[in-house]
Amino acid sequence: MKLLYHAYQLIIAAPLLLVATALTALTTSAGCLLGNAHFWGYYPGKLWSRLMCRLLLIPVRVEGREHIDHRTSYVFVANHQGQMDIFLIYGYLGRNFKWMMKKALRRIPLVGYACEKAGFVFVDKSGPKKIQETYDQARHVLQDGTSLVVFPEGARTYTGRMAPFRKGAFQLAAELQLPIVPLTIDGSFEVLNRTEGFTFVHRHPMRLIVHPPIAPSPRGDHDALRRVMDEARRAIMADLPPRHQDPAPADATVETAPPAGQP
Repeated sequence: MKLLYHAYQLIIAAPLLLVATALTALTTSAGCLLGNAHFWGYYPGKLWSRLMCRLLLIPVRVEGREHIDHRTSYVFVANHQGQMDIFLIYGYLGRNFKWMMKKALRRIPLVGYACEKAGFVFVDKSGPKKIQETYDQARHVLQDGTSLVVFPEGARTYTGRMAPFRKGAFQLAAELQLPIVPLTIDGSFEVLNRTEGFTFVHRHPMRLIVHPPIAPSPRGDHDALRRVMDEARRAIMADLPPRHQDPAPADATVETAPPAGQP
């Protein structure tokens, strides 16, 4: 059965997904150039992500969407298990948002350009000035009434266990007084983890759990900021299997650079 699934991926799923990726990037770029980045920067990617999961025959379950008020902007923070996290959130969160992602992803042909036109936030850590520019861009995105999705661990896990959170997303939420919504991703590590690179995926169920919003910390209150980080991290970890949990406190590593997503 495993060999049959691999053959299906190679012969059927991969060619279709390559074509779908190119078409999605072109559609997103063209739509955003026409002037409606809010629509074209989200819906083509949402359909593409759902197609990705369905063509790969990955079962998906979502819990907790009722916690989201579609009239409210949020800072969504999620654990980062693997490359499939992008498709799980993009396809199944059910909320228009922008990504915060690594600057290096801008160099991906077609896709990087589409992400730029869609208004996604690219994190540049090359110096204090560039970091400040990243913060300013993220503030602008959030002030326009749009939500933001961030992986506060900063990178995909190597082991499946959660890493300490960086504080950039929580500082933005505090500055703009926007609620934080923790998202638990479970199963993505088993589908395709970081140590395997770009290879065959494994058919394994994935879950996305949307937790109740957490009020942001008051501006400038560093102790409250750490408590909010810890609360968000504990909420995410509570729905992970024990093998993916980590007992380290949320403030074990506190960074000033904004966290970056990585597919």
